[in-house]
Amino acid sequence: MEILREPMGPYQTNCYIVRIEGKEIIIDPGVGAVEWVLSHVTNPIAILNTHGHFDHVWSNHELQTKLNIPLYTPKGDVFLLKESSWMPGLPPSTPDVEVDGDQSFEIEGIGVTFHHFPGHCPGCSMIEIGDAIFSGDFLFHNSIGRVDFPYSDPSAMKESLKKFARMEEDKTLYPGHGGTTSVHAEQRHIEYWLKAI
Repeated sequence: MEILREPMGPYQTNCYIVRIEGKEIIIDPGVGAVEWVLSHVTNPIAILNTHGHFDHVWSNHELQTKLNIPLYTPKGDVFLLKESSWMPGLPPSTPDVEVDGDQSFEIEGIGVTFHHFPGHCPGCSMIEIGDAIFSGDFLFHNSIGRVDFPYSDPSAMKESLKKFARMEEDKTLYPGHGGTTSVHAEQRHIEYWLKAI
């Protein structure tokens, strides 16, 4: 498995391309992601959103149209893909698959699992593919997603952090912003964040 990463737009939101057995999965195509994605894929099979915030989904529709591949978005955040009051000018997109909570898929032979961790936003999820977990804005290196945005829920974030603390297998985390970390590295900070929220 090969993972390509490129920070996009004013918030330097990580767009990822996961290449497995000659197939590519695009994760969180944000502002200005189209040209980079198109120049790095030869056999794309799906677009996945960790959540619905504009800086992670801005290029959804254009890539859906140009590549003719399905879009998977957590069900709780589908409304954000069209919410003009949240981000005026956001190109609206419509998922082909609304991911309902914790759900696994096989996309052209590649196993993909969404882990639902609401709090930062209603649909906030981490996406597991092989030995990698794409944590979106739920977890970063030594940090967590903000809970003071519209539709954020601090109490849900606390429950999500407790759920994350129960994950046993250590895998590399690829966040929506910044560099990589790991499950076990971030589990060491859970008690701190539970008290801080």
